[in-house]
Amino acid sequence: MRHPASTESINTARRSFFDGGSEPRGLVSDTILASWRRCRMQGLVADAQPNLALVERHQLGEMQEQYDVLRRLCRPELEALYASANHAGSIVVLTAPDGFILDALGNADFLDKAARVSLRPGAPWSEAATGTNAIGTALIERRAIEVRGGEHYYAPHKVLSCSASPIFDPHGEVVGVLDLSGESSSHHLHALGMVQLAVEQIEHRLFESDFDGADIVRIQPDAALLGTAREGMLVFEAHKLVAANRHALRLLGMDWSELGKRRYDELFASALPRPGSVAGMRCQSGEMVHARRDVPRQTSAPSRATRSTHVKPLRSPAPVFSVTMNEAIDRSVRLLDADIPLLLQGETGTGKEVVARELHRRSARAGAPFIAVNCAALPESLIESELFGYLPGAFTGARRDGSPGLLREADGGTLFLDELGDMPLAMQSRLLRVLQEREVTPLGGSRAHPIDVTVIAATHRDLAAAAERGEFRSDLYYRIAQSTLRLPALREHVDLASVIEQLWRALGGDQIPMHLHPELVQDLAGRRWPGNLRQLVGLLRSLMALGNVGSVLTRHDLPDDLQMQSGTSARTLPHGNLSGSLESIELHAIDEAIATCDGNVAAAARKLGVSRSTIYRRLAQHGAD
Repeated sequence: MRHPASTESINTARRSFFDGGSEPRGLVSDTILASWRRCRMQGLVADAQPNLALVERHQLGEMQEQYDVLRRLCRPELEALYASANHAGSIVVLTAPDGFILDALGNADFLDKAARVSLRPGAPWSEAATGTNAIGTALIERRAIEVRGGEHYYAPHKVLSCSASPIFDPHGEVVGVLDLSGESSSHHLHALGMVQLAVEQIEHRLFESDFDGADIVRIQPDAALLGTAREGMLVFEAHKLVAANRHALRLLGMDWSELGKRRYDELFASALPRPGSVAGMRCQSGEMVHARRDVPRQTSAPSRATRSTHVKPLRSPAPVFSVTMNEAIDRSVRLLDADIPLLLQGETGTGKEVVARELHRRSARAGAPFIAVNCAALPESLIESELFGYLPGAFTGARRDGSPGLLREADGGTLFLDELGDMPLAMQSRLLRVLQEREVTPLGGSRAHPIDVTVIAATHRDLAAAAERGEFRSDLYYRIAQSTLRLPALREHVDLASVIEQLWRALGGDQIPMHLHPELVQDLAGRRWPGNLRQLVGLLRSLMALGNVGSVLTRHDLPDDLQMQSGTSARTLPHGNLSGSLESIELHAIDEAIATCDGNVAAAARKLGVSRSTIYRRLAQHGAD
């Protein structure tokens, strides 16, 4: 392995290359020198201040939403590197495939310094935009790269020391870049190795999710490494290799360009092991490997490799907001940036978490953590430990190292308290104290830890009425509802047909291509959608999955239960029957769903997009039969 160039040799190389116009061979690596040449040919001026065009806040939000699945997939590694980066005075960066930064987490002091050289969300760090740098050069070289201090093309970037690795999907496409950056004066010796290990974990998880249930063959010379991120992973269809990870390609002496071209018998001299078993296999090169073959859960269904033309596993639909909602979100962002808590109110399925994430992405804290807590989903016995954290040995079953808790994880960022109305009264009291004092004390501890969070709460309940009835603490209500934003139910949209068409495009229906017949759109627009966006998006995804490429979907493609309903009559129920409170609207939706399903609560729950226990709990709260 080549040793990194010293600061002195890098400075000599820069004088030779940029001032003298000669090739400083031996002073910097060939990779850095090749990158400098590319940048000079593009007319980049090394001593100038890079003129980077940062995307607007709303564009960054759209970009982050577009790659939301990638961001979620990388979250465990981002959090692990974040802990190390924060301690070492560094930051961890995740970018889109084109080098635009999606997230930057880490040490607050260095985040500020990094922002001065535009190492922050929304900035382009491709080589063409930002010169020689670990992210952009790794994208061109398609391998892990380290760029230290003056090796950066632009002189202002010499304060940085960066280590980056591209993230590949099972077909060899770059889906993002993971980077660890810090000050060049205190370079982390193991930064590149840490990034590479993290990317291995991400790619392994990506392979598992992209080919969930497929016929995967896992190979490794060391049997103990089967099932780890170091194993090779292969997928064959009709005896042709259609997908692989880099460990498998390295073991077989191949690259991704050979996917779809190489047959099984060209790679191995042994038969495939039986599904579910581990066996020795001889490669055509003569090397022996241990192999394990997964048991496909659906052997008759097409593999994820075939279906990937329909479903893009790394892309989620961008949120669809009306002009009015966009304006309301912008107003709410200004309130959040002024440290004024916000309460989102709306029926189940109206997209409260989607709006909360959008608010975070447009806010001044966009580069910091967004921590979502579903207060209704956490068991009452675990809410306190999950929110406030605990010390080692605080209670039976506690982790040996303890836990910081979700409130401290959100420090510096946004805390989203979903379904806050379902939080037990005892926990409401402690949460109020934390929000007022801006510090949290873990279970079993006596020392309080200061926190700095922006709070967004959400509920489908009428909290003001609940507070009057004593079912919710009024002091907590006034603390978190200093500003409110009501999300309209789907049936309240004036032009629901337009919303449906926008959602279809956001889901990628036009790119497949697959189209909705205008009569089908009007039929869907005439329905009441008690499950709101969650129910509608679920239906559109089902239509997309079951339809054929190039087809025009009609009412006959709807599920049987929806075909039996008339869209126009379904939406003509008098609005006068509904009072303005969320609880009365919720009860009406539940009654309507149960009636439509002939009293079948399980079917009504599926229709509403909620659990059966939620319906029983809501009916009990309303005193209904």
